[in-house]
Amino acid sequence: MASTSAEIIAFLLTISGWVLVSSTLPTDYWKVSTIDGTVITTATFWANLWKTCVTDSTGVSNCKDFPSMLALDGYIQACRGLMISAVCLGFFGAVFGLVGMKCTKVGGSDQTKAKIACLAGLIFILSGLCSMTSCSLYANRITSEFFDPSFVAQKYELGAALFIGWAGASLCIIGGSIFCFSIAENSNSPRRGYAYNGATSVISSRTKVHNSVPDKTPPKHFDKNAYV
Repeated sequence: MASTSAEIIAFLLTISGWVLVSSTLPTDYWKVSTIDGTVITTATFWANLWKTCVTDSTGVSNCKDFPSMLALDGYIQACRGLMISAVCLGFFGAVFGLVGMKCTKVGGSDQTKAKIACLAGLIFILSGLCSMTSCSLYANRITSEFFDPSFVAQKYELGAALFIGWAGASLCIIGGSIFCFSIAENSNSPRRGYAYNGATSVISSRTKVHNSVPDKTPPKHFDKNAYV
C-alpha cells in the first residue's frame, strides 16, 4: 500500500514538472531588461528562444523573430534542443509511468511493472536534467554578460521562464527518483511459498474415503448362554 501511494505521488510530481517544463518552452520572458524614466518604465526589452521584443509604456509590443536557425548563437541552439528533448522525454516517461504503476491493470506482473516504473523514473530524471541544463546554460550567458564590464550592448536579467524551468526540472528529478526506488521495494517484498504435497494414489484416496465413512452396522448382542 505504501509503495502504491509513493508511485501515485511520484506520478503527480513528474506530471506537474513536465507541464511546467512544457510551458517554459514558449514562455516570453527568458531574459528581461527595462529602461526606467523619471516616473514610469519607458520600455521593456525581453527575449526567449524564438524572438526578441520590446514593449513601450503604452503596452504595445514590437517583436522580431530570429531570422535563421543557422545564424543563431550556439547557446540558443543548444537550449532549444535540450528543451525539446526534455518535453519529448517527459511524454514517454508519463506513458511508461502510467503503465508501470501498481494501481493500473496493464503491464503484467508486479515485478514487470516495477521495472517499467523504474524505466519511467530514469526517463523523467533525464528529462529534468535536460531542462535544468538548458535553463542553467541560458542563465549563465545572461549573468556573464551582465557582470562583464567590457560588454557594451543591452544587458539583461533573469526572466520568469528560467525559474519555472528550474522548478519543473526539480519536480521531474524528484518524482523520477521515487519511481526508481519502487523496484527496490518490490524486490525486498517477501514472496509467498507454496508447499507441494505430491500426487496421491487412487488406492490411498479410496482408503481415506472408506475410513471416513462411519460403520452403520448394528452392534451384535450376545446372550450369556453363548459363552457356554
